[in-house]
Amino acid sequence: MVITEKKHRLPKEFYRGEISVAVTLCLKGNAAAGFNLCDSVLVNTFSDILSSVVTKTDCIVPVYCFMPDHQHLIITGTSRDSDILKSIIRYKQKTGFWMSANKPEISWQKDFYDHVIKTNEDIAAQVRYILDNPVRKGLVLSWQEYPFKGAIGCKIEDVLDGIITL
Repeated sequence: MVITEKKHRLPKEFYRGEISVAVTLCLKGNAAAGFNLCDSVLVNTFSDILSSVVTKTDCIVPVYCFMPDHQHLIITGTSRDSDILKSIIRYKQKTGFWMSANKPEISWQKDFYDHVIKTNEDIAAQVRYILDNPVRKGLVLSWQEYPFKGAIGCKIEDVLDGIITL
């Protein structure tokens, strides 16, 4: 009997254009136990990789947040030609290559979790939910204190204040 993997990914066209997608990337299995994504060198390196990738695919990142064993981010397309799925895949490949060269004991899980944010959903609420992750985990008292978060192509505060709507 052949066991096939269930495909849960939406068709590629659902990831194109001026849309937003919330993504969660998790470290693989027990490798995460001895490693922490909340390291300033890693966060700076991965943020630079993310910036390079989204710029090339006409996207911005209203929020990203590194947690000890996973990462949350929202990627938003800024044009009809934006390709969010390509951004996610390239980011995961490039950071995965970095991990294999620098931290071979860890890697990303094969897949990732995603949620296409509907146009009627409140993007500021989605961003705040991600920012509050370290608070819910007891790492800080307020999201502003958490050092391993950021945005690319916009300011978090502008999204939260409704100045930037996506």
